[in-house]
Amino acid sequence: MTRIAYVNGDFLPLEEARVSVLDRGFLFADGIYEVSAVLEGKLVDNESHLIRLERSVGEIQLAMPETRERIEEIQKELIARNSLVEGVVYLQVTRGAADRDFAFPKGVKPSLVMFTQEKNIVASPAAQKGIAVKTLPDIRWARRDIKSVALLAQVLAKQAAVEAGCQEAWMIEDGEITEGGSSTVFIVTKDDVVVTRPNSNAILPGCTRKALLALAEERQIRIEERAFSVDEALAAKEAFITSASSFLQPVVTIDGKQVADGKPGPLATRLREIYIDFARTTAR
Repeated sequence: MTRIAYVNGDFLPLEEARVSVLDRGFLFADGIYEVSAVLEGKLVDNESHLIRLERSVGEIQLAMPETRERIEEIQKELIARNSLVEGVVYLQVTRGAADRDFAFPKGVKPSLVMFTQEKNIVASPAAQKGIAVKTLPDIRWARRDIKSVALLAQVLAKQAAVEAGCQEAWMIEDGEITEGGSSTVFIVTKDDVVVTRPNSNAILPGCTRKALLALAEERQIRIEERAFSVDEALAAKEAFITSASSFLQPVVTIDGKQVADGKPGPLATRLREIYIDFARTTAR
């Protein structure tokens, strides 16, 4: 079946979907994106993603192209047109198309593009076996809390990880882990405390992170929001990542060194099951 995309008011076959060569997302990475998971044909925790979208566009003085309610209607229509059962909906907002000039153009309508991708999230082999990560210097800009489409640093980091036989990159700054190339990083201490870096300009405020921490606290699982080093991660009882497109995946090696026994840990496994249940029962 031909995949259908959405481009500025039109649903089109993917191969016919086009944006202008003058689009500022293409020329300047002047745009914001979001990725929402789809499970059993329904959007998972989507309101959290749309709230974050509103915040990110506001931080770069970019107007929302549609209301949150209309964006969700389009997302659902796209899911239906593509008969998507499990996977993700990607959306991107840019400042629109105008002659190339660094200053914001006047009178230009923002561009809104969306498409879907099938993905095995719940029964992912990576989640069952655990993943390997490679650490690299964090060379990104200072406003990582904005979900910008400027992802070249992450592309280079993830490519280096792939070339090392790993599935994710962990960014290192001042001796501490900031976050993954496209994920939030967690460890579990010997005392079963879940540790993750606090939100700030240094990291993206993950929607899956937010939901998972709330679910853990409801079950009286201890949480600490603080920075930690690679050495502390290697000495931890468990390590894992979260993201909208993977939910939760255990980390079993870091730079070729095992975390604990090199297998997914029980708390990460339990938290993944808790999150999947949350996703199934709250998706709409």
